[in-house]
Amino acid sequence: MKLYHHPLSSNARKPLMVASALGVELELHNVALEKGEQKRAEFLALNPSGAVPVLVDGDLVLPESNAIMVYLCEIAGEKGEVLYPRGAKAHAPILRWLFWASNHMGPAIAGLNFENNLKKLFGQGEADAGQVARHERFFTQFASVLDGVLAGSKYLVADAPTLADYGVSAPFMYEKAAKLPMDGYEHLRAWLGRMHETDAWKKTDPFKG
Repeated sequence: MKLYHHPLSSNARKPLMVASALGVELELHNVALEKGEQKRAEFLALNPSGAVPVLVDGDLVLPESNAIMVYLCEIAGEKGEVLYPRGAKAHAPILRWLFWASNHMGPAIAGLNFENNLKKLFGQGEADAGQVARHERFFTQFASVLDGVLAGSKYLVADAPTLADYGVSAPFMYEKAAKLPMDGYEHLRAWLGRMHETDAWKKTDPFKG
């Protein structure tokens, strides 16, 4: 199986963490986003949306990080059921968090990462204070949700990490660069600490060392 990715893409990191946790070997193909390779014809033939990650498994071409994570678990058999249990009631809470992250927390973090990190890196000037404040409002709203849920459990759905934890935690790889306002979220911080200690996080951390 081939995974088209970029090491600094938190979306691409999600299936990397899951593959690591499952012991699934992936042939990695780096798509140089900084050179615009995601907009070239050969890559757009894989994903017309021009975004990483994309998984290629034989004749299956699968974009979208959440879909790739689910697919990896399903082809991994019993081992995959630890991260994504079978049955509607078992995996519905996991899907809830994956959609939540994609629609709420992920965009809030991405907005702060762009303003406080990528904007200057790409030569687009300084952060817009109004946009920073807007994204911080969204971040604090959703961080409060996470902190409240994690006050009563070590992980989001089960007693050990599931796809929910990998999917929600991945964008927090930009905590420092994006200047995420993390003060006051004791349970969220503790959960992130536990995720940082997983082998899957350590082995896929682009900032390690």
